[in-house]
Amino acid sequence: MTTPAPRQDPACGRCRHYRVTWQPHQPHACQAFGFQSRELPSLVVRRESGQACGRFEPRPGPDRRP
Repeated sequence: MTTPAPRQDPACGRCRHYRVTWQPHQPHACQAFGFQSRELPSLVVRRESGQACGRFEPRPGPDRRP
């Protein structure tokens, strides 16, 4: 019997489309998909579509190479 590979959902906090809202019941938002939720958007996308988020784009930031 084989063990399933661990799923690799993207880290929403590192995505350029992720936003935190002021609504206590829906604190997470995804601008790419246009929704707010109580859970992290990547978890909602996985549950609803059965696939990992396809709209993940890393946030622009400083170059961290030494």
